[in-house]
Amino acid sequence: MEIPIRNYAHLGDSVWEVIVREYTIDKTSRIENLHKLTTDRVNAKFQHHLLSQIENLLTDEEKELARRARNIAVPVSRRNIQAEYRMATAFEVLMGYWYIHDRTRFEEIKKALLPLIQMEQ
Repeated sequence: MEIPIRNYAHLGDSVWEVIVREYTIDKTSRIENLHKLTTDRVNAKFQHHLLSQIENLLTDEEKELARRARNIAVPVSRRNIQAEYRMATAFEVLMGYWYIHDRTRFEEIKKALLPLIQMEQ
C-alpha cells in the first residue's frame, strides 16, 4: 500500500521533534528552559528556515516531493502564515519520507541540520 504524502508529514513532525529533544535534553535541567529550547526549534517558522537552508542539498526527486507537500491543503487562514506552514509541511514530509525509505539519507540530512539547530539559540 502506498503511503499518502500527508502521512509522511505526520511522521516527520514526530521524527523532527525527537531529533530536537535529543539535542536539547542535555542543555538545561530546568523544564521551562528545556521546553523553550525545544519549541523554538519545533515550529513552522523554524522548519521553513531549515528547508530553505537544505534546499541546495535536495535531489530533483526530493524537490518534487517537497513541491507536492507544499500543495497539501493546510488549516491556516492568514496567507503569510499559510506560506510558512506549507514550507514546514514540506520539511516534515521529507523527514518522514527519509525516515521510512532511506535511513542513510535521513542521517546525512540530520547531520547537515544539527549545526543549524545549534546556531539558533
